[in-house]
Amino acid sequence: MARITRLAVTRRRYAAEAEPRTLLSDFLRQNLGATGTHVGCEHGVCGACTVLIDGAPGRSCLAFAAQMDGAEIRTVEALAASGALSPVQAAFHECHALQCGFCTPGFLISVTHLLEREPDPSDAAIRRTLAAHLCRCTGYVQIIRAVRLAAARLRENRAPRS
Repeated sequence: MARITRLAVTRRRYAAEAEPRTLLSDFLRQNLGATGTHVGCEHGVCGACTVLIDGAPGRSCLAFAAQMDGAEIRTVEALAASGALSPVQAAFHECHALQCGFCTPGFLISVTHLLEREPDPSDAAIRRTLAAHLCRCTGYVQIIRAVRLAAARLRENRAPRS
């Protein structure tokens, strides 16, 4: 029996039918066209499917779309404003923190969440955030550099101008 799910995804409101067994990741990709949300392990381990659910990082492969009724979902598509890369996306690009790109959306969401809450995160905080994601290509060194660069730029943008 299909159920109507009403949710906001990347600042747009939707009302769509979802079977009770439909995973949020599949619903985002297939029903809403939010294909930036990647599905890797389908067990909540790899982090590729990470989205913000009511402001907190969550694994969309472990949640059902029907559970999201009334929720605010933020996907990687929300990060680029008016076609311009976000500071986190730009830093990942400049630091070569993405290679195959499969894990990148989850990293971008989690790092954005971290930097919105901690403008100057410690290396330990960065590593804790990154520990929730698996990457087989980069070795994480470039990703850590990208997080530091994005944090510095965001702090610079937030600094009061004289």
